[in-house]
Amino acid sequence: MQGVKKQHLPSKTCPICNRPFAWRKKWEKNWDQIIYCGEKCRRSK
Repeated sequence: MQGVKKQHLPSKTCPICNRPFAWRKKWEKNWDQIIYCGEKCRRSK
């Protein structure tokens, strides 16, 4: 993902808050397993 502008990053929608969230460098290796946008949504599933 090096050299990609922020508006062209992949994104997903959180099933809890229905907000879109974008790819992050720390999620590079497990982007397919990421479901929730953050810790708060993950805990309230």
